Amino acid sequence: MGGDFFSSLTGKRILGVNPPVYDFAWFDLWALPLGLLEALGACRELGCDVSLIDCVHEAMIGKLNRGRRKIGRSQVERPFSYRYIPRKFYRYGIDGEHLKRRLAYSSPDVVFVTSIMTYWYIGVLEVISAVRDALPGVPVVLGGIYATLCPEHARDSGADIIHSGPFPFSSSRVPIDLYDDISFIPLATSRGCPLDCDYCASKALSGGFFEKSIDEIIRSLDSMLAIAPVRDVVFYDDALLWNRENSFYPLCGHIRTNYPGISLHTPNGLQVSRLDERCCREMASAGFSTIRLSYEGTDPLTMAASSCKVGENDYERAVRNLKRAGYTEDEIETYVLAGLPGQSTRDVERSIDFVKSLGCRPKLTEYSPIPGTRAFAAAAERNPEIISEPLLHNNTIYAQYVAGSPTPAELQELKDMTKVSP
Repeated sequence: MGGDFFSSLTGKRILGVNPPVYDFAWFDLWALPLGLLEALGACRELGCDVSLIDCVHEAMIGKLNRGRRKIGRSQVERPFSYRYIPRKFYRYGIDGEHLKRRLAYSSPDVVFVTSIMTYWYIGVLEVISAVRDALPGVPVVLGGIYATLCPEHARDSGADIIHSGPFPFSSSRVPIDLYDDISFIPLATSRGCPLDCDYCASKALSGGFFEKSIDEIIRSLDSMLAIAPVRDVVFYDDALLWNRENSFYPLCGHIRTNYPGISLHTPNGLQVSRLDERCCREMASAGFSTIRLSYEGTDPLTMAASSCKVGENDYERAVRNLKRAGYTEDEIETYVLAGLPGQSTRDVERSIDFVKSLGCRPKLTEYSPIPGTRAFAAAAERNPEIISEPLLHNNTIYAQYVAGSPTPAELQELKDMTKVSP
């Protein structure tokens, strides 16, 4: 869907909806629907009246540290595809009656429904059905990750329009004012990633790698903090450190000067090879407090799948530079990938041992088969059922229950290995 449709929305009333999450577990890693918010911001600049129902955020029942939230949940019946999974299944978000009331009090001309993980589509279907009941005749546009990566499956969602890919217009002003009670703000300095890892869909979702100008980044940060003077800022970038001289270092300087004491977080992982001494000093002085490194593993298979982006020497040097900048070993968490097609459990064990040998905290990330990636094609050869059923993309269940490697017992042993003794 091109820009002509969105241009026709000028002056319209646009309602954005972030659906509830259906999953075995959900922990708040500073999750807001940034793509939807940027779309609503662009529509506001077209003269639209925009509003938001965030089914997850509005179910907040408490606040955790560093701006994160505790979200209410209710146990629900497992869908048929999960019938053999020996775990409880939950719905995270406001209940159906609450959603109906919120929709009944709205009067939009168009509804934008976002979609995040491909395997969270149950919440998408629920929202679209509720919109149909509460707002008959109002067109529904479905966008986001699920709509982009699984467009054929999404065509049965009930939406009038399936929008794949990024929004055709951009805005430097994210409408954070649509939230009544926000404890952190999301910030993206770029879209996509210049690397091309076998298991990552960043390029497919973004259409490439696009960097924002430093002026645009600062305008976005300043405008959000003027509306919501919070103490936590979360970077959503996949390649935050790619352009350090022109973007990252000037941004760190702006934050140091204008927002001393603020806490900055990088849940998506930092590119290890970019963490030289200056970069680590800049991060420490600007207030980066959540440090997560994208290590994944250095066995030949994992390195090849990860664009050979990091070697053991790169990782050791990055850890040394972070420590010199003042970070403690407990503050440095490192992502280690498990369950990649063809990967051995022994190779994952070696990666965990290597991270721990440097005193850092390994954080196991379980592989999820993502449509459109090379690793998905390899996974589909072994398990073709993942092609037609996105629920099977869930990283909680794919490796151990669908692919069978590692087994549930082996995966638990790997998780136990990541624990660091006090």
